[in-house]
Amino acid sequence: MAENRLDNTKLETAVAEFVKDRQREKYATVMELLEKAVVLVPTLAPQGLDEETQKQMQEGRQVKLPKEARIMPCMLRKENGEQVFPMFTSIPQIPKDKKSPAVVAMPFFSCVAMVTGKQVQAKTIVLNPFTHNVVLPKEIVEVADKRRNAVQQTRTVRMTEKQFQDLVHNRVVMHLLPKYLFTQKEEGLVTLQKEEGDFILQFYRETYPEGRKDAVAVNPEDFSVMTLNLTDNMQMTRIDMPAETVRKGLCYRAYAVWMRDTEEILYYTFEKTEEGNMIGKITAEGQHELIESAPDNGAEIEAVMQLAESRR
Repeated sequence: MAENRLDNTKLETAVAEFVKDRQREKYATVMELLEKAVVLVPTLAPQGLDEETQKQMQEGRQVKLPKEARIMPCMLRKENGEQVFPMFTSIPQIPKDKKSPAVVAMPFFSCVAMVTGKQVQAKTIVLNPFTHNVVLPKEIVEVADKRRNAVQQTRTVRMTEKQFQDLVHNRVVMHLLPKYLFTQKEEGLVTLQKEEGDFILQFYRETYPEGRKDAVAVNPEDFSVMTLNLTDNMQMTRIDMPAETVRKGLCYRAYAVWMRDTEEILYYTFEKTEEGNMIGKITAEGQHELIESAPDNGAEIEAVMQLAESRR
């Protein structure tokens, strides 16, 4: 079965660029695109198909193979007798005189699994062998297999609802909110100070996927926003997060500092970490770093003031 909607345009372009000069960087680009690609593999007629499916395949029509259908790729043979696993980016890459009984669309990683799992008598993969002839030797195939296993392990990790809520919270407090303030500056701060929890809640709702907006686990009244004009030059807005965020791995308070002379936003976080409560900083470029241990609540404002003044 050839996938009619298969589109490997970017991959074919990268392959053509690599073939021109065989630079390592361009080969890396090809491999990066391949990992996400579905390729075409020439095969024998899959076994276990009913007559109607076989007829449709013979007519060149797109069919959906049952899970139990056995795929037998057609190997190519080198002059020394070694077999290689061929795959193609598109139908035009397969010469008419090299047509196989069937062509099956497969994820690249499935091809890697067949080779490393010894389902076929081949250790090497070749992409578009009759045109570009990009070889993936055994060493590269083994690296791709490790990448495949890593991707599979990542996909099998399932978050609990609570873990997802924690992830959303830190994304809002340590990415979306500071990014907004760094962009909007004083105007953004005024909006935050005016709308308080209702304003912050918008970022949570934006982060939740469609169909789950009602599952947001915080309310506007869970947040407390207090603004202090500490000096002629410095205004500080303290944002207390929901009480249940005062636990390991979460940011439980943030301070947005407005420096009037430079019209600059500074953003500091108070986080509960493995090492205890720490003060962190988010930069205008979105970088996060932990700075120092956090003092008791009563000394927080002074600590943030000193950090803001010492950055000069």
